[in-house]
Amino acid sequence: MLYTEVTPDQKRVHFREALASGKLLRVPGAFNPLSARLIEQKGFEGVYISGAVLSADLGLPDIGLTTLTEVAGRSQQIARMTNLPALVDADTGFGEPMNVARTVQTLEDAGVAGLHIEDQVNPKRCGHLDGKQVVDEETVLKRIRAAVQGRRDPNLVIMARTDIRAVEGVDAAIARAQAMVDAGADAIFPEAMRDLREFEAIRAAVDVPILANMTEFGKSDLFTTGQLADVGVNIVIYPVSLLRLAMGAAERGLDTITDTGSLNPLLGEMQHRSELYDLLDYSAYNAFDDNIFNFTLNPHAQDYQ
Repeated sequence: MLYTEVTPDQKRVHFREALASGKLLRVPGAFNPLSARLIEQKGFEGVYISGAVLSADLGLPDIGLTTLTEVAGRSQQIARMTNLPALVDADTGFGEPMNVARTVQTLEDAGVAGLHIEDQVNPKRCGHLDGKQVVDEETVLKRIRAAVQGRRDPNLVIMARTDIRAVEGVDAAIARAQAMVDAGADAIFPEAMRDLREFEAIRAAVDVPILANMTEFGKSDLFTTGQLADVGVNIVIYPVSLLRLAMGAAERGLDTITDTGSLNPLLGEMQHRSELYDLLDYSAYNAFDDNIFNFTLNPHAQDYQ
């Protein structure tokens, strides 16, 4: 009922243990707190909080327009609603190294289990758009070191994302990933890899967990969990998938109203009221009310007024 009873500290420990287990962690993107609960109910291992989804939710493109306050607020709303560890997109850290350290502490307070900082020029853009620019190695390593230094809970996972593959090629991505690990990164997110061989090359180059981004309609092929596990990937995210599915369904629903005057044709595709109530745990709230508000009105109460 209400929020998770698993503390942020416990989730960070569990996330570390899961990363060390050798199993591939499947981490879909939650577009709101309710979808985070659904991800947990369906048996996934974590929840991802995407900067692209947050931007889209606000009606904005993913070009660095959101603020730390907006990201932290949504991160807290999602993280407190699920027992699963939450991994959040912290973009470029929202400023210079001191801002990066503040970003880490703010997101730590929001209850996330991990975050990633990237090497794009600030303001960044979606990792699967053309025309990206990355900062020089010295600048990004300052960001990573600031993130590590700003961390108060040593179990908070500081992941480093590099977008340099699309700019300078896979060899540059390997070199940058290695430098990021040397700077203290706990895991590596190599963005926009072209094929499994490139993931294998990153895996061979670093001794920390690596992440695969299986976003639709992007630069990477959509590999299966089995294929990714076989090349040593530790985490796979589906950052915008649930939002895309939900918006696609919403579009079809609105069109159906326009075309037929009713949503009767789509009732079978909707989450049933009973399923929603189960996900929201209505029964626990009813029990809570029964235990507290168990009085009856005195029939003579009006005599004392």
